[in-house]
Amino acid sequence: MHTIFGEIKEMNIFVGSLSYDVTENELREEFEAHGIVNSVKIIVDRDTNRSKGFGFIEMDDKAEGEAAIESINGKSIMGREVAVNEARPREERPRRTFGGGDRGRSNSRRY
Repeated sequence: MHTIFGEIKEMNIFVGSLSYDVTENELREEFEAHGIVNSVKIIVDRDTNRSKGFGFIEMDDKAEGEAAIESINGKSIMGREVAVNEARPREERPRRTFGGGDRGRSNSRRY
């Protein structure tokens, strides 16, 4: 992470309402018009390996990221009007448990 006198220079950007057909390379090209893109990640369903319709862009410079957000938010990409804004930090969520801790086994006996 780049910093100047304690100021964070990088910017993480959320992109929503993506067409399921948009590739990471196509998304990268949209954002590279505004500056250096460090990474692009379209989130996919792990069961179907299909896009969930949103992703994240990491740009090298906060000012360039803000310019990209201003320019791309509301723009039509592959027929879908995308929503673009600064990504919020991921919230820690408690781990999900199933079956009340008994791993799905029933405590009742059958006679």
